[in-house]
Amino acid sequence: MEFDRIAVIGEREIALGFKLVGISDVFMETGEAAAERFAELLTGKEYGLVIVSESIRKTLSKAALKTAETTLRPLVVFIPAPGASEGEESVEALAKRVLGVNIQSVK
Repeated sequence: MEFDRIAVIGEREIALGFKLVGISDVFMETGEAAAERFAELLTGKEYGLVIVSESIRKTLSKAALKTAETTLRPLVVFIPAPGASEGEESVEALAKRVLGVNIQSVK
């Protein structure tokens, strides 16, 4: 069985965390470089899941955001950036919404 590849784009803290759990395609990028990398991964066919820091969402064009929100391959998931403000979705809420798993009760 072949599994789709996973890519992660984000700040150092996010990138290192995903590297530690074994994801090898991790890009420590922010700003315009991250937006360019995101566009490249979004149009490519080698990834099934692209995990992106929420802070990068603000640098993306409207067209890239629309594509990210409507495409299923790759599936794009935005995760909270380190030090995210209170108004942004927590990792726990994100996991429950996207995966249907309450990670606070997992032991």
